[in-house]
Amino acid sequence: MKKSIIIAMALSLGCHSLKAQTTVETIGKSNVTLSSNKMTPEALWAMGRIASAQASPDGKLIVYQVGYYSVKQNKSRQVICIMDANGKNIRQLTTASASETDPAWIEGGKRIAFISGGQVWSMNADGTDRRQLTHDKTGIDGFKFSPSGTQVILVKQIAYHESIKKNPSDLPLASGRLITDLNYRHWDEYVETIPHPFLADVTAEGITEGTDILADEPYECPMKPFGGVEQLAWSPDSKSIAYTCRKKSGVEYATSTDSDIYLYELATKQTKNLCKPAGYVAPKNDTSKSKKFQTVNSAENLKNNPGYDINPKFSPDGKRIAWQSMAHDGYESDRNRLCVYDFATGTKQYVTEKFDSNVDDFCWMADSKTITFIGVWHGCVNMYRTDLTGKVEQMTNDCADFVSVSLANSGNKLLAIRQSMSAPNDIFVVTPEKKAEKSKVQQLTSENKEILSQLSLGKVTERWVKTTDGKDMLVWVVLPSDFDENKKYPALLFCEGGPQSPVSQFWSYRWNMQIMAANGYVVVAPNRRGLPGFGSEWNEEISGDWTGQCMKDYLSAIDDAATLPFVDKDRLGAVGASFGGFSVYYLAGHHDGRFKCFIAHDGAFNLESMYTDTEEAWFSNWEYDDAFWNKDKTANAKRTYDNSPHHFVDKWDTPILCIHGEMDYRINANQGFGAFNAARLRGIPAELLLFPDENHWVLKPQNGVLWQRTYFNWLDKWLKK
Repeated sequence: MKKSIIIAMALSLGCHSLKAQTTVETIGKSNVTLSSNKMTPEALWAMGRIASAQASPDGKLIVYQVGYYSVKQNKSRQVICIMDANGKNIRQLTTASASETDPAWIEGGKRIAFISGGQVWSMNADGTDRRQLTHDKTGIDGFKFSPSGTQVILVKQIAYHESIKKNPSDLPLASGRLITDLNYRHWDEYVETIPHPFLADVTAEGITEGTDILADEPYECPMKPFGGVEQLAWSPDSKSIAYTCRKKSGVEYATSTDSDIYLYELATKQTKNLCKPAGYVAPKNDTSKSKKFQTVNSAENLKNNPGYDINPKFSPDGKRIAWQSMAHDGYESDRNRLCVYDFATGTKQYVTEKFDSNVDDFCWMADSKTITFIGVWHGCVNMYRTDLTGKVEQMTNDCADFVSVSLANSGNKLLAIRQSMSAPNDIFVVTPEKKAEKSKVQQLTSENKEILSQLSLGKVTERWVKTTDGKDMLVWVVLPSDFDENKKYPALLFCEGGPQSPVSQFWSYRWNMQIMAANGYVVVAPNRRGLPGFGSEWNEEISGDWTGQCMKDYLSAIDDAATLPFVDKDRLGAVGASFGGFSVYYLAGHHDGRFKCFIAHDGAFNLESMYTDTEEAWFSNWEYDDAFWNKDKTANAKRTYDNSPHHFVDKWDTPILCIHGEMDYRINANQGFGAFNAARLRGIPAELLLFPDENHWVLKPQNGVLWQRTYFNWLDKWLKK
């Protein structure tokens, strides 16, 4: 980037931190000199985080978004950058101190639209001639312009009082909430507004307020908590809009994952459900039991797409539309398949059945007959392609994770963001060939080159371990950054969350493998039972059996690692978050002296409490089979509750650090309170790191640094004596 717009990021200093830096008001790219070659929390937070990338229609330019963070100011700033298609001539377009996000090409590539201050703006590709296009009172969360450029979808929040009633107008200072149904809070917020898509006109004066295409419908679109404009799509002729929506509320919403793809015709204002026949009525179900055994998930009803259906994308010729589709209602970690709907015949087909893992993102190729997608297999997320007959071919073979894919260079190349355990997000362009090993993968950005070049990183190795039932399990082993084969090192068992998210080549700013390696730990990260990328059978084996084979897999991984000549078997720890935190709490009562300390972040401790605590009841239903009060519980349900970690506190004998966010409404903070209190009442050394203002993650810079320091202080105390 040009020196005139590279601004040093202000960072707090510590004994392991950075040398003197320039402190400035505006948060920007950090030019830092590290005091050592070891990764530190401050170095992690100094890194720029690439969030999105989009090629111009003519393929000559790429616009992208980067986030920068200031530990001192405890906040972030998002900026928009642009570069030539070959990665040259990088320049930052954002010059103001405020964040600018969501860059998208409009007017045939002549201008770039973006969001600043909750409004849609546009500018030339060189950053000049900035114009505010909306002046909306409620603010804009997202936008998507029509191919014709004459209209735009605006995502705005509307008031929602289905579950939390509006307080009397004469009590404007009342803080109470009268709650009358479920779906009253979600992840980290009380649900008093929901997003809706508004159809607005683009005029010479700007963008109009728009009309709510879901007017009077109490349903969210895009869907909370993670949905964005990718859940909406314009047809190539600009005559229709496809959108994702779960048209349920209250208890039905809380116990179902049944979202559908709807087609809204602009001319008639009529809406059609592409997933289900007209007049479809979902079978009644028992909301205290898993839907896996109920009529909604019977073979006959699966043709009606009762699971998650999200993220529609029209083929370039407009004849078809594709979306990601899960088969079963209530199963949020079901295999994400690619469904293609033919408008002429009204038929659906699934074109990735030969890929027995998830479709994480996809894009149509220019021929409208081929789709490129990314998905995890054997711990790496690579590119694949499928035709309309379901013939799947691998396109790349990298030991890395591609996290997005889109067309570039008029469809002749693919634009992607890629990461690994040794490198954060950067932008790549892929030139596909018939054979994966011949595809050209070219790196365009090196956003954190200045920082990474100063670091000594740990080597990431692949190891296959035999499980207790004779299966082969992939385990990533990350060596300390100053690795000496003649030394013995403490080792950490990394327990993955989800429970069904892969231990792939991910880069994390909290659970970062390289910062663990920099602190002198061998990291053992198994792809235990219940993770995607090894076939559906392997992935689904954990549901209803949280404390069975998956826990044996953890122990197989750490027992194998303990035999390595450079691992000290007497200095082992176990760490994890979410389901990984649950795993730690369970292992604390079942480790037979293997571990010398534990760390559990946002983990479930008491599953009976967890069943009614969580706001997403479908999760507990699917994973546990039954509510704890049901007298006719399945054998799996009984085993699940009987093996809840809180039943085995009497066997706890090892120091434990509990971490929790009080705004985590998926796994409530009382789970962390219970575990910490139990440990202290038993006389076990324990600490509780509590974040009143964090959710299931740790998102604020100073909290993030505190997290890392507390984490390693605890490990060092018990594993480096």
